[in-house]
Amino acid sequence: MSHTFLLEAGRWNIEGQWLERNQPPLAVKGKSMVAWNQENWFTMVTKLVFPDSERPGISFQYRGRLSGEERQYTYVLQHSQLGRVEGEGWISTQSIIQRYWVLGDRQRRSGFETFNRLNDDEYHFASGILAGHYLTSAMEARFQRQS
Repeated sequence: MSHTFLLEAGRWNIEGQWLERNQPPLAVKGKSMVAWNQENWFTMVTKLVFPDSERPGISFQYRGRLSGEERQYTYVLQHSQLGRVEGEGWISTQSIIQRYWVLGDRQRRSGFETFNRLNDDEYHFASGILAGHYLTSAMEARFQRQS
């Protein structure tokens, strides 16, 4: 696999659009940092801000395990808006797909994230958050590796 995002430690800049039901798109910017330890555990910390809006930022703290030969993994996530989350990820040749669900949530919120590799330094990102069967928000952005 030739992924540089998630499978390698690194820092990434994020720039894109945030969409919510019946609202105009908002510009979103952020940073993401991926780190690995020696026992195949990764952490990913992401912070998003909305520069042209009073909307509060969103933070994500992932922790998961992936050994070198696996193409699937599980993770836990602390999400500043959703709370405690569990998820799973799949690694394909050109993309990384993650699905998650909020623990103990009466609204049955869940979400997905897809990182599509454009080149070693750039990924196209698309995500969505659902409540039950309805899409409540989505994000489309470009992740660019810091040099």
